[in-house]
Order: sequence, then C-alpha cells, then structure tokens
Amino acid sequence: MAHSVLVVDDDPTVSDVVRRYLERDGCRVRLAFDGHDALAAVAEEVPDLVVLDLMMPGVSGLDVCRQLRRDLPDLPVVMLTALGEEADRVAGLEVGADDYVTKPFSPRELVLRIRSVLRRTAPATPAAPAVLTDGDLTADTGRRVARLSGRPLTLTVREFDLLAFLLKNPARAWSRAELLEQVWGWQFGDQSTVTVHVRRLREKIEADPAAPRRIVTAWGVGYRYEPAA
Repeated sequence: MAHSVLVVDDDPTVSDVVRRYLERDGCRVRLAFDGHDALAAVAEEVPDLVVLDLMMPGVSGLDVCRQLRRDLPDLPVVMLTALGEEADRVAGLEVGADDYVTKPFSPRELVLRIRSVLRRTAPATPAAPAVLTDGDLTADTGRRVARLSGRPLTLTVREFDLLAFLLKNPARAWSRAELLEQVWGWQFGDQSTVTVHVRRLREKIEADPAAPRRIVTAWGVGYRYEPAA
C-alpha cells in the first residue's frame, strides 16, 4: 500500500514540487499551507509521515511539531529548515523532528530522507524482532516499544533507533560521525543532530540526565552505552 505523506509549507511552489516527486515515488500526498490546516488534516486522517516547514505564519512548524509529539508521538516528522541556520535545525530536533532537510533542497534528497525514515518505521520481518534488555530498560524492536521500569517511553523514530543501536552495541565508544552513519544512514551531515538526540534520550532514560550513567560521554570521541552492572 502506498505511504501517505502530509506536506506542510506555505509556499505553493515548494509544496507542488515536493508533491510531484513524492507521487512519482509512489506516495499518496496531501497538502496543507499553514499550521492550522496541518493539524486539522492530521485530525481528519493520520498520515504515515509529515513533511513540515519550520517557518510559517501563524502557527509555526515548531508549534505544529510540539502538538504532534504530544498527540501522536510515533508519527514521523521531517522538518524543512533554512539553509545555514543551525539554531533552526537544532530547534526542530529539540521539539522532536526525526530528520531535517535544509532549503534550498534537492527534491531527490528529500525523497531519500523520507524513504529512510519510513523504512525504519516499517514493521520488521518475523525473524528480525528482538527484545533488548538492560536492567529495567527494554526495547522491543519488533513492536518498537521501549519501557523503563515497566513504563512505556515516548520516543521518536530516531530516538528509538538510537537507543536500540546502543543497547545492541554496549561498552564501545562511538563518535558522532559513526552514530550518524549507523543510526541515520548518513555518511555526512550535521553532527549536532546526534548531540540533540542523545540529550533528548538521556532526559527519558536517565535518573539524572545531567549525570548520565547509561549513555555516557566518551571525551574526545563521542558516546558510549554503559550496561547495568
């Protein structure tokens, strides 16, 4: 079945280009031109993924993303941000965007990024699922559900992917570049993406995010997952 994608951008030209490329890739596309329309469209029919412009009049992309994260934490969001504005990219990641593409962008690159996110959210094959466990922390890769002390964790697509990767590969120091390639599938990109996701994940699984015991900083390298003793 074709994936459904909601494209939210106040520029009709950008929206039309993205729509045509996604439809050519086999997606079913709906358009919204502001934040109010976007939230109404999601309330009417939840898409498989949202492409969301950061800067829009009225309800901004950040506000829309915050609302989606509250109501639909598992819904993948790919943010469109202004070229060179690192603060905007970080802000989008902070509110829970799973990925971002900077403007002006290549429509082909956007389609590839969307494919990557959708592939990671697709149901796993019967042989693939595994429940990864570290003390009171578990991650079910088949159901894509993580729990801490039995309580379900609200994780975005990338946060779950990052947690599962670290649980599978504990006690080894990973650089940000390595995590970007292993978890995001990018061979190059903004490494602050990793920093933001690690910070968000620590806030959800660490007793004291300021003094993490699970995802620790490997100084001069990156991060390392320390399993419970």
